Amino acid sequence: MKMSKAARRLIWLELIVFVIIMGYFSFGRGAAQQKNTITVGIMAGSKAEQQIWDSVAHTAQQKYGLTVKFQRFTDYSQPNAALSNHSIDVNAFQNYPFLALWNQKHHDHIVAVGDTIIEPMRIYSYQSKSVNDLPAGSTVTIPNDANNESRALFVLQSAGLLKLKPNVKLADARSIVANPRNLKIKEVDASQTARSLNDVGAAVVNGNYAQTASLDPHKAIFTEPFNQNSKQWINFIAANRDNRNDPRIKKLVKAYQTKATAKKIKQVSGINQIPAWNLKLK
Repeated sequence: MKMSKAARRLIWLELIVFVIIMGYFSFGRGAAQQKNTITVGIMAGSKAEQQIWDSVAHTAQQKYGLTVKFQRFTDYSQPNAALSNHSIDVNAFQNYPFLALWNQKHHDHIVAVGDTIIEPMRIYSYQSKSVNDLPAGSTVTIPNDANNESRALFVLQSAGLLKLKPNVKLADARSIVANPRNLKIKEVDASQTARSLNDVGAAVVNGNYAQTASLDPHKAIFTEPFNQNSKQWINFIAANRDNRNDPRIKKLVKAYQTKATAKKIKQVSGINQIPAWNLKLK
């Protein structure tokens, strides 16, 4: 039986509609989902950090329909490289001096888009109960990257253990002008400072690595003081400069800077991390 032209047209029309519908669900919906998904680069290893970001991801989904995915890194050299090559959309791990050094060294254009936390650096020791008890000639481990090395040396100066050149901004071992206890300053990867405590007199440890190593901040022998100078040590969400106005990034920052996040930070980090987006420093 020969099919009429009208019937053939109807079949073709139904086929075209079917293809359009399938194309939408295969590509259109996928594109829409991609438009509402953001990938955040964070440091691996800290359960507390992950719990904070899980809370942020929940807020982002509930309030803004934004799906947050994570890519985890094991050392400080990786997240900015991944951001530069667009493997991730934003990262959250660094402070302002670290970013300035990165941009200068790599001729990059990464910018801060929203403050997150501040993590005081602390001096820990398994052998001494205070900085006054630290024996002369002790070995003290500090991070070996330029940014954290400088910060650690200023912490040691604040603790009264050594003195640096006046007006130095980025300190290293050559900046030490007085070392009355003849401390041996040993530079190691920041992730190894906490692990070195069994073998040295003391270590200056970043907050995230202290948490990863389950160090009790209440047992630190010295805590970095907070003042106007501390603003530079605030951590933030970072993005490529050309993407800083991406609506997804703005939604993520809003989802982070909430009372719910501040509550979660206090719950899981105690005094290791402090919400920084409304921090008032004197």
